[in-house]
Amino acid sequence: MASTVTYQVAGMSCGGCANKVKNNVSSLNGVENVNVDLSSGTVEVTFGTEASNNLVTSKIEELGYSVVK
Repeated sequence: MASTVTYQVAGMSCGGCANKVKNNVSSLNGVENVNVDLSSGTVEVTFGTEASNNLVTSKIEELGYSVVK
C-alpha cells in the first residue's frame, strides 16, 4: 500500500533546484510520485513499501538541501 509524506526542504531557490530534487527522488526504488512546490519549500513523495522515509531524506540531503525536521 502506498503512502504519502510531505517534507519541508530548505535551500531550494529556483526551478532548477526543484527539478533536481524531483528527478533524483523519483529515481529511488519504490517511489511512485514526487511533487515539488518551490514557493512553500515542500516535497510531497508517494512511495510503496520498498522506499523508506530515511532513503528519501538521505537523497534530498545528499543533493545539498536540508530536510527540516
